[in-house]
Amino acid sequence: MSGESFGNANAFHRAMRTLAATKVGVALLRPTAHHLDRFASKVTGGRKTFAEIVSGVPTVMLTTTGAKSGQPRTVAVYGIPHPEGLALIASNFGGPRHPGWYHNLRAHPDAEVSVGGDTWHATARLATPGERDEIWNKGLEIYPGWRKYETRAGDRHIEAFILRRGR
Repeated sequence: MSGESFGNANAFHRAMRTLAATKVGVALLRPTAHHLDRFASKVTGGRKTFAEIVSGVPTVMLTTTGAKSGQPRTVAVYGIPHPEGLALIASNFGGPRHPGWYHNLRAHPDAEVSVGGDTWHATARLATPGERDEIWNKGLEIYPGWRKYETRAGDRHIEAFILRRGR
């Protein structure tokens, strides 16, 4: 998995990444993207998601265990390559609360990751402050929209997770 920097992305992908970071983009994508991601993943045999197709950003289908329900929950998230496996930024489109998958991983760190047709087991841990800053900076190279999300999140500190491949 590798992320193409914003500057190296094609014009369509740059435009879609820019739109996704706007208030209009968030209003359109927050309620619909997960449905479109699941559909695209199913149609492509798990190789692509809607977000990846339109933005060119590496996208992961992350399956967690619900913190309260105990039921499997699958969501598409942008993945950032990390030496231990993969890193995720819990931006929630800059919302005032952490995304559901954040709470799920805090309660149940075992997860399943599907990316590019490859599925593997992962154990998640919250990134240390230093790791979070490295992940954040690497993520901004791929998706600068996280800066706007950080501003919109207000007092909420956007955290990052590291998903270590294997058990």
